[in-house]
Amino acid sequence: MEKMNIESLDKIGAGTAVRIVTIEAGSGLKNRLAAMGLLADVQIRVVRNDGAGQIIISVKNSKVILGRGMSHKVFVVEI
Repeated sequence: MEKMNIESLDKIGAGTAVRIVTIEAGSGLKNRLAAMGLLADVQIRVVRNDGAGQIIISVKNSKVILGRGMSHKVFVVEI
């Protein structure tokens, strides 16, 4: 059973598996993230989050680097 504590991706610690709930951004950023495979209901894992700077995530067997501003607009729940 999933916890329904929705948080922005930048608050999630390394090693945590999450499911994307929504992306609250403009159409340009939504399209850019969709091109990287980041869509609602997609499961991802946070590989690295040092609390500042870039965040590295694993999505569909690929690693993606997101800036903190981008990750602040991606809302997820832990699974």
